[in-house]
Amino acid sequence: ADGELVQYHYGLKDLVTILFYIFIAIILHAVVQEYALDKINRRLHLSKVKHSKFNESGQLVAFHLTSVIWCLYVVVTEGYISNPRSLWENYPHVYLPYQVKFFYLCQLAYWLHALPELYFQKVRKEEIPRQLRCIALYLLHIAGAYLLNLTRLGLILLLLQYLAEFFFHMARLVYFTNENNEKLFNVWAVVFVVTRLFTLTLYILVIGFGLPRVESQALDPERGNFFSFLFNNILFRMSVLLLVCLFQASVMWRFIHFQLRRWREYWNEQSSRKRAAATGTKQQTKLLKRDSGYHENGVVKAENGTSPRTKKLKSP
Repeated sequence: ADGELVQYHYGLKDLVTILFYIFIAIILHAVVQEYALDKINRRLHLSKVKHSKFNESGQLVAFHLTSVIWCLYVVVTEGYISNPRSLWENYPHVYLPYQVKFFYLCQLAYWLHALPELYFQKVRKEEIPRQLRCIALYLLHIAGAYLLNLTRLGLILLLLQYLAEFFFHMARLVYFTNENNEKLFNVWAVVFVVTRLFTLTLYILVIGFGLPRVESQALDPERGNFFSFLFNNILFRMSVLLLVCLFQASVMWRFIHFQLRRWREYWNEQSSRKRAAATGTKQQTKLLKRDSGYHENGVVKAENGTSPRTKKLKSP
């Protein structure tokens, strides 16, 4: 009411807050599992492997949908989308609005809670390395954006990443309920390519043009300025952009390789079905010919050599 705007900085007390919300995330995880996913699993009668993947995708669909809506609300209300220059203006962004700080703390709490969930959910040993790698990457990027005062850029990148992940896990859920329905995977493929292009464009915009124009170009860890003096060097800036482009290119290459393999398997399956249908049709025709006799010199004869025509008896 008095026009004062309260902003926040990160500190050691964040660890206590994150610990509290880790327990909240564990409780919400159990609620979604018991009241939604377990009931669906009982109806579908999935195998153990599909059961584990269904639970994983179900939990991530709920999380990604919530995060996308929440993150979109934050970036719209804070004006980061309507004013892209705000992503690098007045860097470093040491002081955060309440909703931005709270969003980052909840994100860190969720991905930290995923570590004990590997034990609670009895994840198979083959799946643990993949999930640990995914959790570590999310924690590294989210904590890096939070501690290095790149929270505005991190919000947009998380929004793009979570949007693509939501469609992927939603497609997996639909596929587990009906294996013939793969249309949502095509939607995910389009969303994935579009989000990769937006991510690459955003990196070039912020790193190549935004941060080098920051007024304060001196290294000042006390004020939270870690990067602007580095990006003022054109050689370092071009090296970072080259690494980003190479990483995005490797991601796209793996994605294209996966899609080509998936389409190849699909067309092989379709061709095998057509061959099976054609073979079945030929066998049916052979059986029909065998039942009705065979043709010899234009005359239909039965299998025992007798003519199928009925002979007329002469009257005595």
